[in-house]
Amino acid sequence: MPEFRRSFLPGGTFFFTVVTYKRHQILTNQISRTLLHYAFQNVKNRYPFRVDAICLLPNHLHCIWTLPEGDSNYAMRWKEIKRIFSRQYGRQFGSPEKRNQSREKRQESTVWQRRYWEHTIRDEKDLSIHVEYIHYNPVKHGLVNRVADWQWSSFHRYVAMGFYDASWGGEYNHTGEFGE
Repeated sequence: MPEFRRSFLPGGTFFFTVVTYKRHQILTNQISRTLLHYAFQNVKNRYPFRVDAICLLPNHLHCIWTLPEGDSNYAMRWKEIKRIFSRQYGRQFGSPEKRNQSREKRQESTVWQRRYWEHTIRDEKDLSIHVEYIHYNPVKHGLVNRVADWQWSSFHRYVAMGFYDASWGGEYNHTGEFGE
């Protein structure tokens, strides 16, 4: 079995990718967004962290968190967010898929993949690269032609704060060319 090594930097800033089980496209419907918002708020109230950037896509989400000084336990936060969301999602919709023996044994739902991608943000340039990656992701996946057209992203907050112009990222015309 592979050995996963995580970086635990107290007070650090981290980039995450969290994916639904078998990439089921469940995250952008109104009920799921509400449930996910509730799970985030519930965990943030008990175990504070700051969401620096986020983008919710149908089958995964990307985000950047900064943890409080002296705290490096993002794993517990993700476990709680996934648990709360999965429980509420199951009550609303049932399980997206029948659990296999391994998931039954671990009492895991079939809402999320077990693992998630984590990257420790090293400096301001690294942060900027990952924020831009997050905001451009819906265009990359062909969900919209312009970053501003994807509503479930912190891009709009960044525009309101003056970090981006609303036309940032140009327009992708699906021919492989970018326009302004």
